[in-house]
Amino acid sequence: MSELINLFDVAPSPAAKPDVEIFDPPMCCSMGLCGPTLDQALLDVNEMLLALQAKGLRVERYQMTTSPQAFLGSAEVMRLVREQQLAALPITVVRGNVLKAGSYPTLDEVKTVLNGVMS
Repeated sequence: MSELINLFDVAPSPAAKPDVEIFDPPMCCSMGLCGPTLDQALLDVNEMLLALQAKGLRVERYQMTTSPQAFLGSAEVMRLVREQQLAALPITVVRGNVLKAGSYPTLDEVKTVLNGVMS
């Protein structure tokens, strides 16, 4: 006879925070690459995120309308949004710390903060 497991005794594993989080301004779609003309900054950030993911880093992107809990779950992001409103967006958080607000970082800026994780 097999032993029964009490599900209340099993502690849930904490969800690992993403290495890089992008808090985007409102856009027409999840990546902002859907309008009649493509924004080079959005293409660049998309390429950057793909490069980070290719190195095994966990990356998440959030928009206020589709992921309000992500915004509310970050005190620093909410402080910036309260102080600067939409001008604060996009906000990039790397390993829990705000790297940049008001524009997207370059891959080199993110690499510098990640300290050698990427080659």
